[in-house]
Amino acid sequence: MSAIEWGAVIAAGFGAGAVNTIVGSGSLITYPVMVFLGLPPVTANIANTVGLVPGSIAGAWGYRDKLNGSRKLIVRLGAASLTGAICGAILLTQLPKGAFELIVPALILGAALVVGLQPLIVKRIRLAENTNWSQLTFWVFLSGIYGGYFSAAQGIILLGLLGLFLASGLQEQNAVKNVLQALVNIVAAIVFVVVGGVAWKYTVMVAIGSLIGAPVGAKVAKRIPARVFRIGIGVLGVLMAAVMALMARS
Repeated sequence: MSAIEWGAVIAAGFGAGAVNTIVGSGSLITYPVMVFLGLPPVTANIANTVGLVPGSIAGAWGYRDKLNGSRKLIVRLGAASLTGAICGAILLTQLPKGAFELIVPALILGAALVVGLQPLIVKRIRLAENTNWSQLTFWVFLSGIYGGYFSAAQGIILLGLLGLFLASGLQEQNAVKNVLQALVNIVAAIVFVVVGGVAWKYTVMVAIGSLIGAPVGAKVAKRIPARVFRIGIGVLGVLMAAVMALMARS
């Protein structure tokens, strides 16, 4: 790797760490950069997941002040995320990548719309007033599978789910999202390290960048008004869905 390539991967890791803490989908910064630099798609995906672990942990820590009273919730949903992440990581090593990528754009788009339209949806169906824990746990488990297989935009998906089922504010939901996202990345990374095939040079560069970027993202996110934050999530999600659709066709 040249100095320019090292710098590009570190910069991408910084951006991904910040964006993941704010909303999710930071992988759509790092993953394309590594593929552009010549890594095979699956190898880039693995390097990305392992490399973003430090940033995920830092992002969750940066939002710790928004986690008051969320211990039971995190334990319940964390177990579902961990189980799903193991399944997703194993699937990545067993199934063709293109099979899952076909539905990724639809998942991202749907999640972004759910976040953007959450106030209207909650007023009509009022799921947040009477949380259906079995349904929420099931959907978080599925999001864990998605995150373990291909981590891009799992944060958007988690925010969409938490917004529908929980009555807490968006910032508190984002704090829980960061913890669940970190758990998924950690477990998936462990599976990938055990199985092998980690491109460590790229992984380390992503890790360095994300570790710096995540705390920056946490500070920025907590200063954004909820309405602006929600609109931004929706717009970003639509854009990411379009990017993923183009990548799936290429």
